Amino acid sequence: MKRSLIPAGILLLVICFFICPAQAFTAKSLDIAVQQNDDAVITFTYQLSWLENFAVFMHIADPGQELQTALENNYKKPVDVLVANPGESQVVVHGFASVQDHDGTVTMKTPALSFADAQKVLNQYWFAPLVNPDFSPEITRVTFPDGYSEEFSNQISIPAISHTLNS
Repeated sequence: MKRSLIPAGILLLVICFFICPAQAFTAKSLDIAVQQNDDAVITFTYQLSWLENFAVFMHIADPGQELQTALENNYKKPVDVLVANPGESQVVVHGFASVQDHDGTVTMKTPALSFADAQKVLNQYWFAPLVNPDFSPEITRVTFPDGYSEEFSNQISIPAISHTLNS
């Protein structure tokens, strides 16, 4: 009896794999906290499908490593991963913002950020044809050391932001 349950279980998994809707990676929030020293702590929360969770569990894909690689390649800045799990990645990008000091008036400028190339990274994995990701975070927030922040909703790209710090 037990031997007949194993093939039936495998068959059920295969049927579910092909019948179940392929929900995919969904970006929830992106929080960029610019530090006084021009670094940024970037916290990215997301939801993974069961297939993507499986890939992470099997160490096929590492969200933290993918985010680190993408940021290092785009900004040519060192990146340290603080947190990397199936629902959140947090990194520090060193030298993220440019800083100008004119007679004591400090202006910080963050670079533009886009997830448009994320699909190219995803396409490298075997499960790419099975998912339909949404890389635009529901909310993106950029916060400067003086508390000033700007928010964007459901944007795949955000522009560079320039802000003069309050003394």
